[in-house]
Formats: sequence, C-alpha cells, structure tokens
Amino acid sequence: MISSQTAMIFAAGRGERMSPLSDFCPKPLLTARGKPLIVWQIERLARAGFTTIIINHHWLGEHIEAALGDGSCWGVQIRYSAEVEPLETAGAIAQALPLLEAQQKPCTFVAVSADIFTDYDYCALHQPMQRMQNLSEPHMHLVMVPNPEYHPNGDFALEKGRLSLHDAARLTFGNIGVYDTRMFYDLKPGTRCALTPYYLAAIKAQCASGELYQGNWANVGTPAQLQLLNTQ
Repeated sequence: MISSQTAMIFAAGRGERMSPLSDFCPKPLLTARGKPLIVWQIERLARAGFTTIIINHHWLGEHIEAALGDGSCWGVQIRYSAEVEPLETAGAIAQALPLLEAQQKPCTFVAVSADIFTDYDYCALHQPMQRMQNLSEPHMHLVMVPNPEYHPNGDFALEKGRLSLHDAARLTFGNIGVYDTRMFYDLKPGTRCALTPYYLAAIKAQCASGELYQGNWANVGTPAQLQLLNTQ
C-alpha cells in the first residue's frame, strides 16, 4: 500500500444546468476570474506537490485534451480517462484504476470536482493520505464545508474528525476527498455508479474521516453562479 502523488479531477459531466454556456464548451473550461475552472484546480494541486493528474472526460472531451495538453506547462503529468458513456464518479474511478495505480500497487489518491472554486490548500490532504495507507481496510477522508443556501440540510455530520449519518448539524460535502483504490475493486470497469453508496457504506463502517473547511468555496453549477463568482 503506497501514498501516491496522484490526483483525479472529475470533468465528464454534461453540465446541463450550465446550458447554454456548456452546449459548445465543456463546463470545466468555462472561464472563472480569468482562467478555466479546471485550471484553478490543476494549479492548486501542482502547488501542493501532486505530480500526476488524471482527468476523466466525456462531453466534448477532445476540447479538454486540446486545451490542457500533457500538463507540462504546470509542471505535472496529465493523463486522460475517456468515457464512451458517462460513468459518474465511482464508475469513473473504477475505469481509471490502471492510471491511478501506475505503480501496479494499491494507493491513496485525491479526487476533486472540476466545477468548484476554492482557496482550499491541498497540502492538507497529504496527512490523511499517509494515515490511510497504513490501514488494513480501505478508508476515505472528505472535506466538508458550511451548508450553502441551496443545500441547507447538508450531507453528513462531522463529529471529532469522524463522519456520521446523525441528523444533527450536518455539513455539505465539498467535492474534495481522499480515497483508497482498494475500495473500488468490486466495481467492474465501464459500470455507471455514483460515489454515494460508497460514502454511506464507509460511514456506517466507521471508515470515513473528515475535516471542516470554512474558507472560500463555491460550487459553480449554473450561469448565475458563474456570473456571481466573476463579479465578486
């Protein structure tokens, strides 16, 4: 079991709520404060020491590859996992396992969504990555944020660094997480599957830790949200 310097960016979504902006441009390439959304993520991951970034894509994926290339201009290696059909998040990980396990060993890795905008310091994730690599059972670590107005009830509770399904004081998952590749060995590549069942199973098994980030964070899912981000 190793702790890799690999991160994955989820970038395969059609971005239907972002239409018409996403009709001819993949949502990760939409400009936020002067740069494509996904470039903000690549830059922050690179600064945090992640040397390999896996990007899955489906909708207009060739545009993403053309825009980002091999990642050398950011000092990283970008590798692409193209999906013939959108596989959702867990399905995307299962499909990309050969890229994530480049050393042909189980590993921990960071996964983030391309359509968030945040000042979160990804250096903070090296500690849970190191901790998780020494565990006999696969675990996950999720970054939680205060509930935004459009999601007032949150997702999971956070109690002394452990995620729970208790109703009280739930927080919102910030679409930033650390995962163990072994967790997805049961999922056949090419299978469409969200991460939600894995979250619930890990939390019930007490295999899910978490942290609260209260800094700048925004989910950019609609033209109005993008406009707000660009005018703040």
